[in-house]
Amino acid sequence: MNVFSLSGIGAAVLLALAPLAPPAMATSGQPDNLVEQPALTDQEQAQLDWLEDTLSSLDARRGQIAIADGVVALDVPESFYFLDAEDSRTVLEDLWGNPPDEQVLGMLFPSDYGVLDDDAWGVVLYYSPEGHVDDDDAAAIDYDDLLENMRDDMRSANEARREQGYPAVELLGWAEEPHYDAASHQLYWAKNLRFEGIEGETLNYDIRQLGREGVLVMSFIAVPGALEEIRQRRDQVLQIARFSDGNRYDQFDPAYDDVAAYGLAGLIAGKAASKAGLLAAALLFLKKFWFLIVAAVWGGIKAIGGRGKRAD
Repeated sequence: MNVFSLSGIGAAVLLALAPLAPPAMATSGQPDNLVEQPALTDQEQAQLDWLEDTLSSLDARRGQIAIADGVVALDVPESFYFLDAEDSRTVLEDLWGNPPDEQVLGMLFPSDYGVLDDDAWGVVLYYSPEGHVDDDDAAAIDYDDLLENMRDDMRSANEARREQGYPAVELLGWAEEPHYDAASHQLYWAKNLRFEGIEGETLNYDIRQLGREGVLVMSFIAVPGALEEIRQRRDQVLQIARFSDGNRYDQFDPAYDDVAAYGLAGLIAGKAASKAGLLAAALLFLKKFWFLIVAAVWGGIKAIGGRGKRAD
């Protein structure tokens, strides 16, 4: 069911696109605070129509959902909504300005955010069937050395990003140092990133759930100010996704199952992403409005209290 739309379009567009103007002179029978607004150009109207059509096409889902050919089962509660692979790529690529990525399986969003809200955050879902990841190296990882290696890898990958028309990325540091929960076989960490030519920082918060012969990749995209909220709601997100029976970590059979060529340090550094063919050997997501008109229009809508409808 579609739950995304724009409301208050006309007034919002005029507020967002028009330069500040002094109050109009009062005339008989007219309010004294009316300001004549310029008409939209053909290009602005076309982009506005595109935005409305794009939001209207998004289909939020809840309940029982299978992804990764049934290897992973989702149970999406009312407090979240799920977008399938096609809709997720629309958000990531068309609205937020990330490179094309055919590996995306879907996204999760909190129900109290729309995809264009300034403070919205989402969780991108992947599955990497690269074999059973041995967690024996958990206690031996030097996270300072790992961080420097990841910075070097990002610098090396930036030329390819620029060649494809996307901004280079700088890894500023850990927003939260990696932690592995051996009981649940879940690894999580957060990093602060800066994208070339874009004001402000971006937070990428990552979770990896280990399975019998692969890894569920859950990458949060947000602004740095959302870190505390993500920490508070992390367990809620983790309860949504689980490996189906027969695919759990503790069901690994060394006589039949493949073993991954990397351990936990490789997961953090992005080795699974590299093997899956993802850009720049790491999952680096940008959250911004790709078209200036999108930011202007949406900012105007929020300014007058006419937000797009969220998932109900």
